[in-house]
Amino acid sequence: MSDASRMVSGKKRTEDRLDNALRPRRLDEMTGQERVVENLRILIEAARGRHEPVDHVLLYGPPGLGKTTFAHVIANEMEVNIRITAGPSIERAGDLAAILTHLREGDVLFIDEIHRLGRAVEEVLYPAMEDFALDIVIGKGPSAKNVRLNLPRFTVIGATTRLALLTAPLRARFGAVYRLDFYSLEAMSEIVERAATLINVPIHEDGILEIARRGRGTPRVALRLLKRVRDYAEVRADGDITGDVAAEALDLLEIDPLGLDDIDRRVLLTIIEKFEGGPVGLDTIAASISEESDTIMDVYEPYLLQLGFIERTPRGRVATRLAYDHLGLDDSRPPRQTSLF
Repeated sequence: MSDASRMVSGKKRTEDRLDNALRPRRLDEMTGQERVVENLRILIEAARGRHEPVDHVLLYGPPGLGKTTFAHVIANEMEVNIRITAGPSIERAGDLAAILTHLREGDVLFIDEIHRLGRAVEEVLYPAMEDFALDIVIGKGPSAKNVRLNLPRFTVIGATTRLALLTAPLRARFGAVYRLDFYSLEAMSEIVERAATLINVPIHEDGILEIARRGRGTPRVALRLLKRVRDYAEVRADGDITGDVAAEALDLLEIDPLGLDDIDRRVLLTIIEKFEGGPVGLDTIAASISEESDTIMDVYEPYLLQLGFIERTPRGRVATRLAYDHLGLDDSRPPRQTSLF
């Protein structure tokens, strides 16, 4: 391995350790998502009272809202091990069988992007989740035999950004389904303040608020911005993060006061300037800005919808008057007529 490769690898390990250090470990440390936290608290306490594993849990919502964190918290609260994998990583039924046979009583199996599991893999997962059994076919043709192996009782926690892509049989096998929503400004401020304390970054209240406001209601984004603002403050402002320093750093990153970045603005400007405000199809928008349509749908569009800057219609995406106002553009279109027929 070259020196450059070792430096990149070392930097990634350092970032990973930092991310893990910032991750809450218990329900009492979680900020925001109060409804989900309270429901999980009841679910976990009931399972512990019966000396049983937690029922299978499905978490869905936009990326960066804490689905992986909740999986770790559940495992920590139940004092069991967690095994982490992802839907695209499990290519064959044998891959899943190997994972399942290494689980212990009460363990948590976290499957990220569970909507990307293959059909053959799902067929193996069904009896494992429902009956805690693994069906294996030995041999081929008329002499083939089906052998059932018993598995220890365990918990599957699935995470997805695309709930609609989960098959109905798989979705039905989860006993608890929770949606994670964007965080409030107050919750985001608490998350930024906690992270700054953990990594020993001097930060003022107005600096916390500036980062939280531009964090898109998403902890992952806010923590990334905090680290970049820290870098800017160490180089340009003696390491002290004030509101002005945070604003200067985020302006340099082209993050506007509402948290919109370059891609967000390109999506809006494409709809407004190239297609007269819409409606326009998602694939057309993606092709116009050379971005994947799945990335726009999963990463950028949820926040733009939350802000009320775009609307989804049967004919495509439409930019709203709020989007025009935010970009400082004149919306001279005639009002759209809504027909009931």
